[in-house]
Amino acid sequence: MADDRKHTVSILEDLMKICNDGAHGYQTAAEDVDNQEYRTLFNAYSQQRNQFSAELEREANLLGRDPDAGESLLGALHRGWINIKSAFTSGGTDAILDECQRGDKAAIETYEKALQQPLPAHIEAVVRRQYNAIQEAYNKVSTFKAMSK
Repeated sequence: MADDRKHTVSILEDLMKICNDGAHGYQTAAEDVDNQEYRTLFNAYSQQRNQFSAELEREANLLGRDPDAGESLLGALHRGWINIKSAFTSGGTDAILDECQRGDKAAIETYEKALQQPLPAHIEAVVRRQYNAIQEAYNKVSTFKAMSK
């Protein structure tokens, strides 16, 4: 039973990391993109990812996670959002959209991996709802990218 909790907490921590990365990545994108529609959307996605991370953190804490163990979650960017800042200086809006799409793809893959694991039903429902929202964001960014060509 304790091992199941630890495993679930580990999965939730991975999801928190990718959500924190996404929140930071979308905030950076919102600050650097010229298009007001994109800026508004990216700010909304940044807030959404912060909410997702907080929701996951609450679930992990209820399972007995040490709240101090997650301080590194706010650390350096990783996975799909690493290159976003350099994209702004070199490629403009198209590069920003590419990096947002790449970051969401990394998030989708992380969520899919989590959903393949046995999770308590209420946590699986939270993860699935968040996964669907991230998938919608990915599709929206893909639409913007297609329209910009």
